[in-house]
Amino acid sequence: MAKSITPHLIKQNNRNLIYQYIYKNKKVSQQDISYNLRLSRPTVTTNLTALENEGLITKCGQIDTEYVGRKAAAYSIAADYRISIGVEIIKKEVKVIAVNLYGEKIDLTTYEITYEYEDSYFKAVCDKIMEFKDTLGVTDEQILGIGFAMPGLVTPDGQSMLYGKIMDCTGLSLDKFSRYLPYPCSFIHDAYCAAFSEVWVSPELTDAFYFSLCKHLGASLISKGEIIVGKHGHSATIEHIQMIPKGGELCYCGKHGCMETLCSLYVLLNDEETLDDFFEKVRSREPAFTERWNVFLTNLAKAINLVHLVYDTDFILGGYLAPYLCEEDITFLYEQIRQLTPFTETQDFIRLSKMPRHNITIGAALSYVQEFLNEMDGQ
Repeated sequence: MAKSITPHLIKQNNRNLIYQYIYKNKKVSQQDISYNLRLSRPTVTTNLTALENEGLITKCGQIDTEYVGRKAAAYSIAADYRISIGVEIIKKEVKVIAVNLYGEKIDLTTYEITYEYEDSYFKAVCDKIMEFKDTLGVTDEQILGIGFAMPGLVTPDGQSMLYGKIMDCTGLSLDKFSRYLPYPCSFIHDAYCAAFSEVWVSPELTDAFYFSLCKHLGASLISKGEIIVGKHGHSATIEHIQMIPKGGELCYCGKHGCMETLCSLYVLLNDEETLDDFFEKVRSREPAFTERWNVFLTNLAKAINLVHLVYDTDFILGGYLAPYLCEEDITFLYEQIRQLTPFTETQDFIRLSKMPRHNITIGAALSYVQEFLNEMDGQ
């Protein structure tokens, strides 16, 4: 049965509309709100006063206008009214970031802590998170929650690791961390975090396939602006598609010749080699490095083509590798794909990530920001 429209619901709806309008437009006047939302000036004034008293919005100077007379006061969202924390956990370090309600970085730090399935490790990580939080100068009430990004599949409720062979964390319970933290917490697959951050910075993005080119390969399927997890929680796990089942390199999953063994930075880089070091040599045309890079790009082209034959959409290349890719590399990928595909492909479906740096950590934090905004939108 549909809810009856009560005066309370109307007031709540007006409040939400006004907040969302200010959020989307960044800096607006009372007149802007009244005109564009078709609300009376008294209604707008009452809601602005209430939102300002709650600390949700703030006056931020005046609106410039061509008209003669008193300038209108400008209102903006109080971006730090609530903040969210993202934590990216990999084998030898923990990266922690705080973002405001626009998903903008407030602060970021990295701790060198080697993963081990021990209470001492979980407590040490949480102690660092709390230490980080204290440096921000915010209250506990301002913290929306903490998203933990890990290289592995996560149960639908975000409470445990469904599959975590890379770090040997299959079955890890969120409680190992959350018992030491006074905030809502959740696990999120790192590749999904990266894709979510991409959707965040590209509101026009509806359908795409996201390649997370990091130390380990990951991917996400984006449909109608949402990350598709799938019936069993392992949609887009292309890293375990076997491309060389016989004679290929052994993957951490136990199979041979998976995409992971051909398209991950773990394969591209030698021990102790950094991306900066590698690409300095590649762009200087040093033969040995150019050859390694071309082999990697050729394998990446094969992977893209294989998935593109199944899902004809835009492909976004993200992850740690994305900032180092240039037009020459994208052209090389298209050339290789044209040799593989039976179709006449135009160079219009491979794109570089708009948020290549810290995308996993930011994406882990954004889930709680999105929850807050949904609440403010009445969803």
